[in-house]
Amino acid sequence: REPHRDRRRQPGSAFDPAVSDTAAMSAVEPIAFDEDHRERMADRLAAHDRLSLPLDGRRHAAVAIVVLDSTVGADADDPYQFSDQEMTVIPGYTGGLDGRMAGVAGGASFVLCRRSAGLNTHASQWALPGGRLDDGETVVDAALRETWEEVGVELAPDAVLGLLDDYATRSGYVMTPVVVWGGADVELAPNPDEVLATYRIGLHELARPDSPRFVDIPESDRPVVQVPLGGDLVHAPTGAVVVNFRWVCVDGRSSDEARVVDFEQPVFAWG
Repeated sequence: REPHRDRRRQPGSAFDPAVSDTAAMSAVEPIAFDEDHRERMADRLAAHDRLSLPLDGRRHAAVAIVVLDSTVGADADDPYQFSDQEMTVIPGYTGGLDGRMAGVAGGASFVLCRRSAGLNTHASQWALPGGRLDDGETVVDAALRETWEEVGVELAPDAVLGLLDDYATRSGYVMTPVVVWGGADVELAPNPDEVLATYRIGLHELARPDSPRFVDIPESDRPVVQVPLGGDLVHAPTGAVVVNFRWVCVDGRSSDEARVVDFEQPVFAWG
């Protein structure tokens, strides 16, 4: 496989979307939430040569990418925002962001969570429903359980479309992403102990021409990945997982051209 830096332009620039057969359309129009889209994603996941990482002393976790319907304009406001000073923890930050996640819904979407401010680790950060595997659980079991516990959506194993690449976090986990078809008319009920708010992110937002973008940090020789969404930037590990999701399920890239294993997290997410 070619080095990861060969797949981007320059630090802080957008990845070239020309390789995507849907990027130009997706950057403008929501993607239809229908049976054809479900089958297309399932086929692409079945064809994907998934990267599985050894635990090597790390803990195993699963996250769920729950695909569901959303309505354009239904998320016109987000009450949670941050000052410009608070946003300076973002590597390469030059201003203009407020942390709000509004105006991103429409068509096929996935569930993104803003973690509770009272959590001991990664408080108020962006996350997918997920957590550590309990004893005897599979990654599918854990992803479905965490989806129910965190966002109040109960789904059966036959809703699972497939798995994406493992991603190793700086905090000592190997995350396995599970793509799940949530269906239409799904009501989200976030657990306030873990989730401050939930958002429906239109899949077309992942295919913006300026997404993903990369910046360098002095603490690592790996590129920090940033996914522009709303008034914020979503970083790894969540950012890496949703880029892998986009490249496999939305763009239909080959497995070798969809890898994110070398994408770095910002220092604020290392703990």
